[in-house]
Amino acid sequence: MTHLHSRKLQYLDEIARSGSIRKAADRLNVSSSAINRQILALEEEFGVPLFERLPRGLRLTAAGELCIEHVREVLKDFSKLETRIRALKMPQAGRISLVTTVGLASGPLPEIIGRFIEQNPRVHIKLRSDGGTTTVNPVLTGDVDIGLGFNIAAMPGIRTLATFDIPIGAVVPPEHRLAASSGPVDLVDLVQERMVLAQSGTSLRDVINLVLSSVPVPVEPVLETNSSETVRQLVRRGIGISLLNPLDVVAECRRGELVFRPLAAMQTHHQPMKLFTRARASVDASTSLFIEFLLKELGSLVADLQKDGNLPAQKGSIGPIKA
Repeated sequence: MTHLHSRKLQYLDEIARSGSIRKAADRLNVSSSAINRQILALEEEFGVPLFERLPRGLRLTAAGELCIEHVREVLKDFSKLETRIRALKMPQAGRISLVTTVGLASGPLPEIIGRFIEQNPRVHIKLRSDGGTTTVNPVLTGDVDIGLGFNIAAMPGIRTLATFDIPIGAVVPPEHRLAASSGPVDLVDLVQERMVLAQSGTSLRDVINLVLSSVPVPVEPVLETNSSETVRQLVRRGIGISLLNPLDVVAECRRGELVFRPLAAMQTHHQPMKLFTRARASVDASTSLFIEFLLKELGSLVADLQKDGNLPAQKGSIGPIKA
């Protein structure tokens, strides 16, 4: 940490993340007593405790919550300052951080990010994949600049950049009888097959359960998993068919390894895909350029899927909605 900011800020941030002075000391490679002295001095300066001392660690007080919000803003702003100063010496350099779902990280994003890097070779991108709605947390804490995920609810602290409405459908191997069907697939045909589905408790499974709620008999999948890659592999092997959104399997469909079939209009449900940032957070030039590029690429991808008949062309249901 530079001398522009006290190490107290870094200590405070690390304790809040780890919940323990000992763990924070290990991660920062300093002594526990040094961190404890700094935190006690900071609490004395404020005149209020910043942490509750619990038997199994520390927890932020209300004053600590206010303090850590400010600390993370300061650290985040300083990181951007460092990036801008480096950019003066290295034109077109920049750092971009993105969190997304496992399915998107292993689906269309590598190709999109690859094209961006080819056009902007000096940029550095940090991509992490989380499960379900946990994509929100790293954006809220300021660990990453941009989030891309499904079923992200509106909440304080999050600014929506665009939303794409993506309906889920049937995914089958190319030799399956439903692969050759023209037009939407009926659920009655699907539930007669063995099914490999997203695990209960995931945001995708919640949407799948809504789809299957119209079926009069219970559906018991042969396998449930929180790994979209496992689902895709098992469907390719003919173990069963699945229900996914078309972005999960766009690469496999283009290679002819899988076939996506939309559901009948009255039976389908949608997964809203949201691109978002932290409210009130400033976005540097590189991140702004990437957001513009990502929106254009996602818009083109959704338009192609719609043209191929894999998405319904309902007015207002598809496409980016700027906040």
